[in-house]
This record gives sequence, C-alpha cells and structure tokens, in this order.
Amino acid sequence: MTSVPTPIPSRTQYVLDAIKHRILTGQLTPGQALVETELAAQFGVSKTPVREALKTLAGTGLVVMNQYKGVTVRMVDADMAREVYDVRLLLEPEALRRAVRRGASLDAARTALTRADDATDTAERSLANREFHRALYLPCGNPLLGRMLDEVRDQAALVSAVAWAASPSWEREAGEHREILRLALAGDADGAARALHAHIASFVERAFPQATGQVTDQAANQEGTA
Repeated sequence: MTSVPTPIPSRTQYVLDAIKHRILTGQLTPGQALVETELAAQFGVSKTPVREALKTLAGTGLVVMNQYKGVTVRMVDADMAREVYDVRLLLEPEALRRAVRRGASLDAARTALTRADDATDTAERSLANREFHRALYLPCGNPLLGRMLDEVRDQAALVSAVAWAASPSWEREAGEHREILRLALAGDADGAARALHAHIASFVERAFPQATGQVTDQAANQEGTA
C-alpha cells in the first residue's frame, strides 16, 4: 500500500516558499547565513515553521545545515554546476523528445516564454524561464522522469542565478528558447532535443568554464546518440 505524504503545515509552506523565492531570485546569496530568529521575525511566525522550512530546503540542496556554522545558502561552484547539469543533459532532452513524439501540448511552454519576454525584472524572468523548461519535460509521459528532473530544478535555478548575476545572458538564452520551442511545435522531436541539449551544455560552459571538461564530453556523447 502506497503511503500518502504528510501535508506541510500552511505556515511552514509559506515560509518555505518565501525563502526559496529569495534564494532563486538572488535576494539571498550563496554562503549567506539564515538565522532562525531573524527569519521568524521577518515572516511574523515562530521559529518552528522556519526550522521545518530550512530542513526541507536542505533536503532539496538549496541550503546547507552545519552544527558549527548554522544554516547557509548553498555555495555554487564548478563541481556543483557540473553535477547538476550532467543530470539535466542526460534526462531533459530525452524528456522533451518523448513529449514531442507523443504530441503533448506545449501551450504552457509558449505561455512561459511570453512571460519571460515581457518580464520587467530579473526575478520574474528567472521564474518564467524555470517554468518554460519544466513545461517542456513534464508532459513526457513518464511521471518518474518528470519528478527526477523536478528534484534538480531548484539547484539548477541556483546555478543560473549565480551565473546571471556575474554575466547576464538573457537575450541569447531567450533566442535559444524560441528555437527549441519552434522545433518542438513543428514536431521535430530529435531537432528540439538536440537544440535543448546544446542550450543546456553551452550555458554551463560559459558560466563555469572550470566545469567544461566533463560537461563537454557528456554533450559530445549525447550528440552522437541523438
């Protein structure tokens, strides 16, 4: 018998969503300390929902809990970027290929792309870009594959936030997004998958050249089998 997950209390969910939003939009930066008492005062709650929210965020890889240093936003380096983007390179293009082949609706991706183009700030654009990628892989027909990509989604967004803060590349990525969606809507499953693969690989290579070796090798291997 499958167990039903225990719902997160509303106050904990509120704090969880607020802290995650601040991390993924760069308001809370990698290495920054997250103090329970300060967060509780900011959100007008007790320390308990803050503590539970931080535990959940630690489980998703966005924060690090240390008995000596306390809780901090996870640092982003080349090793982390390589690990997260290796997973995306392995799974995300294949998920899109399957979504296109099964004729899944990509209306949500089209809507997210429009939201990103119309965004008035980096936070809004970042969130819209995350939704665009999710809308490409979620209708792949394999719920487990979708959940696996969801598990690295927040960490990928953290990598992106750090990279964009150092060197904004919105316009280039927006153009790549439009091409990926064009191919997908045209029913070119393999072409869309190759374009998505190149998009993911090139981003981490530009943002974290120290990670280029393994990511490039992975890209080459995948390109040869697409």
